[in-house]
Amino acid sequence: MVDKWLINAQTWWLPPRCQLCGARGDDGQDICHPCRLELPWRGPGCWRCGEVLTEEGCCGRCQHDPPAFEQSYAVFDYAEPVGHLIHELKFNARLHVARLLGELMAQDLAARVVELPDLLIPVPLHARRIRQRGFNQSVELGRFVARGLGVAMLRDGCRRLRATAPQVGKSAQARRRNLVAAFGVNADVAGQRVALLDDVMTTGSTADLLAQTLKRAGARHVQVWVCARAARRV
Repeated sequence: MVDKWLINAQTWWLPPRCQLCGARGDDGQDICHPCRLELPWRGPGCWRCGEVLTEEGCCGRCQHDPPAFEQSYAVFDYAEPVGHLIHELKFNARLHVARLLGELMAQDLAARVVELPDLLIPVPLHARRIRQRGFNQSVELGRFVARGLGVAMLRDGCRRLRATAPQVGKSAQARRRNLVAAFGVNADVAGQRVALLDDVMTTGSTADLLAQTLKRAGARHVQVWVCARAARRV
């Protein structure tokens, strides 16, 4: 892990280099213009949950059973090469990838979010998972999103009350069961507009339950910002 942190540290003073093709980065970022154009930018979708639609609107599921959060923004589809970049960040500790993805998120959100929140809160990991991984990828992304948008980030605004099994591969119903009573709030969010930030959203179960927890703590509005939106499992 120490070697990985040293490798990541070296990237902060080296010239920008495209993370995808190795060419010189453009506009001070670690990506070139041609590769940026090839990224799987998110298309039309449900303004509430982010489900893919043929045009912007509210999907039938959210009309009949809306989540606790009022709005969600996904910057990318969970497809290559973004899926690879997120994997490298989470499982190979390539923390400089968080800078690239976080900066791209901030630029996209700046053009789309109508009203910025008062607080940005990363989706928390359990302490056991942080010890294993060494960091919370949502916090690392959040640093650059918060900086780019000028929004205050509370890195420990929410907490995991218990360790949960990985969500990968679970249905929406199984994900919700897995997360029952899993979250708490550390901060005073009464009357605040909050944005939850995560790397990937699939069914929205994590965001929904966290939003419920924040609403019980007094938050008046919750939106969700994610780097990538994956296809929903039934």
